[in-house]
Amino acid sequence: MRAVREQHRRNREERGSDHENGSNEMDQKSVGSASHPGTPGYPLPESLVPTREPSPRFPLEHTRQVLLRAARLADRLDGSADPEQLTPLVAQLASLQARVAEVEDTTAWEPSQRREVYLQARQLTRAIAWTNPLLREIDRLLFVKRHDPGHHIPGALFHMVHQCYGFGAKPGGGLYVLSDPFSAQPRLTNLLASSVVQNGRLAGRRLEPGAFFRPDVSFDGQTIVFPYTQGLGEKPEWSPQACFHLYRVAADGSGLTQLTDGSWNDFDPCFLPDGRIAFISERRGGYLRCGGSAPRWPSPNYTLHSMEPDGSDIITLSFHETHEWNPSVNHEGMLVYTRWDYVDRDTNVAHHKWICYPDGRDPRAFHGNYPRDRRRDRPWMEMQVRAIPGSHRYVAVAAAHHGHEFGSLVMIDPRVEDDGVMSQLTRLTPEVPFPESEGRPTRDFMIYGTPWPLSEDDYLVVYDAEARQRGIYWIDRDGNRELIYRDPEIACYAPMPLRPRMRPPVIPRQTVQAAADIRAAGGQVPPATIAVMNVYDSNFTWPTDTEIHALRIIHVPPKTTSPVNQPRIGAARQTNARAVLGTVPVEVDGSAYFQAPVGKAIYFQALDELGQAVQSMRSATYVHPGEQLTCQGCHERKHSPPTTELQLPLALGRPPSPIEPEPEGSRPFNYVRLVQPVLDRHCVACHQQEGALDLSGEIEGPHGFSRSYTNLASDFGFFYDSTNGSLHRPGRGGARTEAGRFGARAARLSQYLEESHYGVQLSPEDRRRIVVWLDANSEFLGAYEDAAAQSRGEIVWPLLD
Repeated sequence: MRAVREQHRRNREERGSDHENGSNEMDQKSVGSASHPGTPGYPLPESLVPTREPSPRFPLEHTRQVLLRAARLADRLDGSADPEQLTPLVAQLASLQARVAEVEDTTAWEPSQRREVYLQARQLTRAIAWTNPLLREIDRLLFVKRHDPGHHIPGALFHMVHQCYGFGAKPGGGLYVLSDPFSAQPRLTNLLASSVVQNGRLAGRRLEPGAFFRPDVSFDGQTIVFPYTQGLGEKPEWSPQACFHLYRVAADGSGLTQLTDGSWNDFDPCFLPDGRIAFISERRGGYLRCGGSAPRWPSPNYTLHSMEPDGSDIITLSFHETHEWNPSVNHEGMLVYTRWDYVDRDTNVAHHKWICYPDGRDPRAFHGNYPRDRRRDRPWMEMQVRAIPGSHRYVAVAAAHHGHEFGSLVMIDPRVEDDGVMSQLTRLTPEVPFPESEGRPTRDFMIYGTPWPLSEDDYLVVYDAEARQRGIYWIDRDGNRELIYRDPEIACYAPMPLRPRMRPPVIPRQTVQAAADIRAAGGQVPPATIAVMNVYDSNFTWPTDTEIHALRIIHVPPKTTSPVNQPRIGAARQTNARAVLGTVPVEVDGSAYFQAPVGKAIYFQALDELGQAVQSMRSATYVHPGEQLTCQGCHERKHSPPTTELQLPLALGRPPSPIEPEPEGSRPFNYVRLVQPVLDRHCVACHQQEGALDLSGEIEGPHGFSRSYTNLASDFGFFYDSTNGSLHRPGRGGARTEAGRFGARAARLSQYLEESHYGVQLSPEDRRRIVVWLDANSEFLGAYEDAAAQSRGEIVWPLLD
């Protein structure tokens, strides 16, 4: 780790000085400049002309590298840039290269000469970059000024989740427009300087001081939606004055309207092609399972929602059980976003690119969700995922779990097979390690952020070598980086062109959830179904002679209590409460077709003839009213055609199967009701007589578990922890289940369920009860509420879902 930090320091000295001292910095008050002999326009501000001895920072070899990158940039722009602008610059570049090439002894020049040549190289690079037609066609640049959240709050948690709570925002900044950003005289405007809110709780007032978050521009370039919080109240606090709410304003600053309000945070707006607006909201409810201790730092969940452009008809798009971020629309009209996905697995390493339809249907992970058995050499988190124009690839920020949405930049290629490490990724800023996975302390590597792609080569970003007051930059894949704007007093954030852009295709909604769709359905909300074409069509190897007879459906409700492990659900740490909804049949050809519960985060298990799980998901999906979800197989292959024959799967030739419930005690899940009756009938008396393991149901210990549970779960059960580092736990780690080595098939307890164990004879139902418990992570509780009542065997239903 020390070597990584040292290499980053050297990279920053070599490349950071290169750009910081060759850029056109300005603030909102003045633009000062100093000309240099033989250089084109866009001169350096006086404040950036180096004054200290340049020889240690600007060796001649470094200047040669600057010139080489400038030459490659000119070659790339040849044919697209205006030749009347580019050709003279190329000639000046060639002359300067020749001058530098003549010098064999790099110490022969005086420091002032090295300084002069270096600055000329930097000015030429900048001038060549500014001939790029992708930059020159941007006449207005929208961005936010804001302080990094949380730093002003004593004891604040430094975490990817907490950066989005309004109470953590430090008041200051605003919504700004930089006009003619690539000219010699850019102009800065506070877009809301004269704007007054026209409606709602803040009607008649300006949005100040407060704090702003990531905006979005409509496809016609005429409307901006943005989050704003007053940032008032206690720390922490969830109230209208302390939360982010969404506002709409015209591109000229008129018509400022409040769209949402309440005691929950709404942020990350995203215009959808059909006119609705997607956004992230806490409205669904629930808390982070590994969050801070209440009441000081609760961590409410937030997931995808959408609304009409006037703020009406808010609906939930995602019923995921924990956090999501940064929706955007790709070229096909699909929603792309970041999901934190840690059902029965490591908390820290799976928050990457997900995709779904704009109505929330069919959420899928095409990248990064199943890392190999290591936590190095790949990003732990990818945020601000956005489709690159003219490409099937995406740009993203490789960020940290314990940090904010800044780090190094990567390009994602979903058409490449994911090897669980780096096969789909290209580093765009290789001089900056991935925060936390490669570079610690995390804060030192939160350097780049909020990339807006113009092409696979060109990006608008925010950047600061010290990860503090980030400015707006243009960068390219070759290591060039030029400052567009910086305010020395406050960080810049989320630059994007304020102009029309191509509207992706409108994908018709196929759920009955939005008000317009309910009206079109005559007020009737149809059920949802799920079809699996062939469960055996998978990207893993099934155990020999495996026959799947049924699918088990398990519900994971959101956590409704804030403190971590309160209540402790079972032997596994930070685990999900869950409810076993039941099973549905699988036909001999591997197909299944069944009714599905709406609005619940669910996962599936593939069961053998004994009802034991051969394979189990370690993720979750969900369906909406009227949705007809289709899956090709169990962990289907993403880069190969299906193996199903060209004939109708057997399951689709009949009506959808209803879900058949599992034994009493599986929903709501409760060990006392599900397992203890079996032990009482078959085990307790004999064990007491022989002085063997105590399997009685007496409640004891700090967690209120029964004595039998305490004695069985850890040593004889099967479970996955959901903690930092559980990826590496032998036999119970990894990101995916190893088929055939899971649950009842892998638990030590299973060998004691046969007649060979002192003649024990379990009825099919009693055996099924034990199997269901082992396959359901060997939990004790099934809800986050009223643990004491659950310990007494009382029925307690989860409050959410």
